[in-house]
This record gives sequence, structure tokens and C-alpha cells, in this order.
Amino acid sequence: MSAPANSGSFYTGIPIFRGFGSLMDPALYAPLPDDWMIGVADIVESTKAIAAQRYKAVNMAGAAVIAAVTNALEGREFPFVFGGDGAGFAVSAEDVDLAREALAATATWVREDLDLIMRVAQVPVSAVRAQGLDVRVARFGPSPHVAYAMFSGGGLGWAEAAMKRGEFTVAPAPAGTQPDLSGLSCRFEEIPSVRGLMLSVLIVPANGADPAAFRNTIEDIIGLVERSPDAGRPVPSGGPELRWPPGGLDYEARARRGGSLTVRRIAVLARTLGAYVIMRFGINIGGFKPAVYVEQLVENSDFRKYDDGLRMILDCSPDLERALARRLEMAAAADIVRYGLHRQDAAMMTCFTPAASRSDHVHFIDGARGGYASAATALKATLV
Repeated sequence: MSAPANSGSFYTGIPIFRGFGSLMDPALYAPLPDDWMIGVADIVESTKAIAAQRYKAVNMAGAAVIAAVTNALEGREFPFVFGGDGAGFAVSAEDVDLAREALAATATWVREDLDLIMRVAQVPVSAVRAQGLDVRVARFGPSPHVAYAMFSGGGLGWAEAAMKRGEFTVAPAPAGTQPDLSGLSCRFEEIPSVRGLMLSVLIVPANGADPAAFRNTIEDIIGLVERSPDAGRPVPSGGPELRWPPGGLDYEARARRGGSLTVRRIAVLARTLGAYVIMRFGINIGGFKPAVYVEQLVENSDFRKYDDGLRMILDCSPDLERALARRLEMAAAADIVRYGLHRQDAAMMTCFTPAASRSDHVHFIDGARGGYASAATALKATLV
């Protein structure tokens, strides 16, 4: 049975939970209203783009979906999840057209400015439920400032598979159309591992897996990580390194509207120089305090999530990585899970900061050498 279709208050009315270890508790999840719409997007042949070392471009494309829809909805909260080479979200019936326009414009921008192909689709919740699946949403608060959506029920995964089959497709917008990507940036440098390696983790239920056994496995994995001193969030307490000019200069310039690319690059150079000086010397300006911003950035970082499967980017030791792999191998042998792991030496951050003076800025974390997309490739290899 679906939740009441009070579109304006459904998502914000879901209580926020704080302990990540409880994310498998079904009581935390509320079913989407029947008239809501799911949006999904991913990069076609992202594996090739990653092989060509275009990690930043792939991540920028995935984060652009969330930025474009957020700006189109004028900041109204909606559930979303960043998947590295794509994104998923859900919107109310009133916001379906705005979200479709944002998706279509983003697909065009990704093709023209990032030289990547993005698939986008909108899938009615009713179509998911017709398959005997559901889309249920919880709100996890990693800090007092933000809450990220967690998805269960199998519906988001089914929607993505349907998109890849060519169903529910949203056509790209006309050439030259650009979404509003205000606030989207990737100014920080890569974040090197301090414990040995950055591990991208992706765990999904095996076909026909016992739900209780899958829940136990996920809770075991989370407990193993949270109890271990050999693992932690990939973002250091002082935040990532900030340099000028930033490595993501060109991407941020392409995300801006108005003027030639050269003019936009100059504008971003000037803007980022000012930001670098403020951050480097800890200069308080108005309501913006660099020390507070960095503290919030670390707390707000989205490095673990659940969207019909567990995703994590962990800075961990090789010993802990081996322990996680052993536990997952046992669960896979028992047909409880399917999983993919990807090892790399660093993580990277893509940011969406609508206003630097606000505390609800979001920071998406992925591995810097393939991340979630490479973990997904490893998972697919187990299905052959």
C-alpha cells in the first residue's frame, strides 16, 4: 500500500535516522506515493570512459543530474542517490515536467560539453508496482545539516534496467540547451588513502536471496567496517586539498551558462581564486566561515548509501579489505549476495553547493580510479 499522495510533504515528512548500521530496518522506509515518478540516468559505456581516465567527467555527469533537477525544483527537497556514473531520484506528480526538462537538458549538455552519452528515463511508480516491486525511501542524516535518501524495494534497480532496455526514455533536449547547474563544482584535489587503499564496495541481493539472510549480511559488513580502526570515511578531518587553479576548472566552466567557453573559464578562474584565498587564509566573510564550511563538508560527505544495494567508498587497510572480501565470498557462495570490489589509491569529490553560506551543501564521493562504475563491472563479471 502506498503512502498518501501529499506530494508537498511526503519526503520531508519521513523521519531522519542517524545510525547507518540500522539502514536495513524496514520500518525506516516509506513507500512512494502512487503518482510519483522515478528518474534514472547513466553514462553509456562508462567503462570505456574510465579506461580513458575520464573519471572526473563521468562523476561530473552523474552529479549534474542531481544539480539540474534540484535547481529546476527551486531547492524543494526530493529523494536522490548519486551512483558515480549516473543518478536516480523520485519526484512528485507536480514536478514531473520540470524534472523531465532538466533530464533532457542534462543529457544534451553531457553530450556537447563532456563528450559522453547519457541515457535518461522517467519511470512511473505504478509501472514498478505492476512488476510486484516497490520503491521505498528512508532519510539518513550523516550530519545535522543534510539527509540523503536510501531506496529499497527493488524498484529503482528495475527502473535502471528498464532504461537500459530502451524503455521509458526521455529524449535529449535540442542542441545547445543547457541545464541550470549553478552550485556544481569539483574544485578539490584527489583524496589519497591514508590507511592503504580506497575500496569501492557494491553489494546487491542475489536472485531469490532470502531477505533476512541478505539483511544479516549487510549488517555484518557495516558492523565489520564500523568496529574496525582500519577503516573510515575517505575525507580527512581537514577536508581535501584545495589548489589554484583547480583541477576541475574546465568542468566548472562548462557547467556555467552564458558567454563563450573562454569567457566562462576566465570567470571561473577569478571566482575560484577568490575562494582559494578565503579558504587558504581562513578569512571570514559575512556569514561564511571557512573553518565551519570545511567541518560541514567532512560531515556532509556522501560516501555510503543504500539503493537496492549497499555502496561504500572506504579508506581501509589491506587486512580489512581481505576480511570484507572473505565475508562477501561466503555470502556469495550461499547465493545471498552478488558483489563487486574495486581497489584504488585515492577518492575524489564532486560538490553541489547552492549557497556557500548554507549548511546543507552536499559532497559526492567516488573512487578516483574507476570507483562505483568499476565495482559494478566487477559485479557483472560474477554473473557470467
